[in-house]
Amino acid sequence: MLALFKKLRHTDDPDQRREYSQYLALQMGPMIHALMLAGALAYLVAVAASTLLRHSPLPLWLRLAPLVPLLLVASWARHVRQPQLLSALALLCILLLEIGINLNSLGDVHRQSVVLPGLLLPVASSVIWLGRWDFIAAMLLCALGPLPMLLFGSIDSVQALQYLVYMAIAITLSTVLRAFMARTLFEQFRLERRLREQANTDDLTGLLLRNRFLELARLALGDIRRRQQPVCVLYMDADHFKPLNDNHGHAAGDVALVALAEVMRRQMRQGDLIGRIGGEEFALLLPGLDLQQADARAEQLRLAMHAVQRPDGPLTVSIGVAEHNHADEAIETLLARADQAMRQAKRAGRDRVVCA
Repeated sequence: MLALFKKLRHTDDPDQRREYSQYLALQMGPMIHALMLAGALAYLVAVAASTLLRHSPLPLWLRLAPLVPLLLVASWARHVRQPQLLSALALLCILLLEIGINLNSLGDVHRQSVVLPGLLLPVASSVIWLGRWDFIAAMLLCALGPLPMLLFGSIDSVQALQYLVYMAIAITLSTVLRAFMARTLFEQFRLERRLREQANTDDLTGLLLRNRFLELARLALGDIRRRQQPVCVLYMDADHFKPLNDNHGHAAGDVALVALAEVMRRQMRQGDLIGRIGGEEFALLLPGLDLQQADARAEQLRLAMHAVQRPDGPLTVSIGVAEHNHADEAIETLLARADQAMRQAKRAGRDRVVCA
């Protein structure tokens, strides 16, 4: 389990780590809620059985007191999908159960009947922890929770040794279960992520497909409008691409497209979107840039393309630039204006940038 999270840290991809944490919370949230309810029910049954079997110096209402916050925590967890908050609620649930076990230990001379539930907690909760530190904190709570009843009870060294051995076995078993659960969930996350990427990206260039580009661009435009920032779209088309395919084969065309996509990625900033709109046509969404700045970026991109060598000479592109003018303008309209500007660049001789 630790190796899995270390591997995530070493990916240098905070977005992937954040996505994995959200994925865990989404997948495990219902199970955490169900285990909390099961824990509350088990605690109620344990208190009832303890009341029937022996006398306790504490009144029943006090021994049942942890049940109320347990149910509140379980109810709250049902609607929570933030990883940190969900982990905090799970830890709080363990703490409340340990408090309840200690309360019900009063009056038991040897404390053995209530130490046993403490040994079950590590195993029962082993599969619900979202992160490494959550798991470590939970195991510490489980190990140290029964100590008050043991320290203040009439137990000998043999019983204390038994508790330490059994708790060590329980935590070891919990660690193994958690490691296998973490591995399974991580592999499932990677598989689902790969399938989503395949559904949303172009197989050849690795860029966003048209529909996915439009979907993400709509979301980005909404955020940009709220922040009242400028935004531009570049519409780019590779020049003389049909003769390249006709004279040198589609394999040569594919190589040129892959190289073109790589140049675009190198020019990309954090927050930019790049999509393959179709064939040899591409679009870029540039948040935070006005028309003048986007024109300069487009010119830089045009010149960078000359470094790509086709069998018939350097790769050239025609680029149209359009700025988002008003709040109601849709991405499709903005893209169409950039497309028209690109066509003007084609008519003007290609290998140039035209602003709408």
